[in-house]
Amino acid sequence: MVFALPDLAPMGIALAGAAGLQLVLYFVHLRLRSANVVDAGWATSLALMGPLYALLYDGDPTRRLMIAVLVGTWGGRLAWHLWSDRVIGKPEEGRYVRLREIWGKSANLQFVWFFEAQALLAVILAIPFAYAASSTAAFGSSWDIAAIVLWFVGLVGESVADRQLAAYKKTPAARGTTFRGGLWRYSRHPNYFFEWVLWCSFAAAGSSATGGWFAWIGPALIYVFLNHITGIPPTEAQSLRSRGDEYRDYQRTTSAFFPWFPRNPQEQS
Repeated sequence: MVFALPDLAPMGIALAGAAGLQLVLYFVHLRLRSANVVDAGWATSLALMGPLYALLYDGDPTRRLMIAVLVGTWGGRLAWHLWSDRVIGKPEEGRYVRLREIWGKSANLQFVWFFEAQALLAVILAIPFAYAASSTAAFGSSWDIAAIVLWFVGLVGESVADRQLAAYKKTPAARGTTFRGGLWRYSRHPNYFFEWVLWCSFAAAGSSATGGWFAWIGPALIYVFLNHITGIPPTEAQSLRSRGDEYRDYQRTTSAFFPWFPRNPQEQS
């Protein structure tokens, strides 16, 4: 199994740009008194890295165009969703409020490193984009087809999950209750699952490059973060604080990540 990284120079340019953006957003967060902007900045950085790598690397032109379109479309949609749904006119999320409580008086200083860590993380996660843009293999392999199919499934699934939840939140029944309809009947976090599927599509796009197996570091890290660090654990902790036993019932009957049939269908009506 060959290990080979793409040219690091474009990654250095991407890191400088992402770090600069997060530094600007750090000062924006001080004014807004909300760290929600860090997530939107992270998504914006990733959305730009696909087209950037397509321009800076010299792989197969069709694959470079593909990765620019796939990443730019996905990242642009995610960034807009985060800016509109979690930043503009929205209070700070509970997980960041909790961090402020833990960090106390040093919170503002700690958030400097937190914001910049997101820039570094974005570049590491974007390694699949670099493999895809640098691969000189002829476009049209089974990996390329798999990338397009996975991307389509992931984008549609994530969009549907987000819209279903947003529509539910606008109803009177949403107050103090958990949405259990649509895709949320089969997974407590279908948006996270389909996000992971999208990352698998980027890894597939980079798999034709020399050493391209390492492109799968992207979905591997995303899986760990979503399931064990920044995704499900803090999200569910906040849900338990706000909804208590009602959410515990949802946990008992519904898969956390991978969609599956409810363990007790009668309770999902």
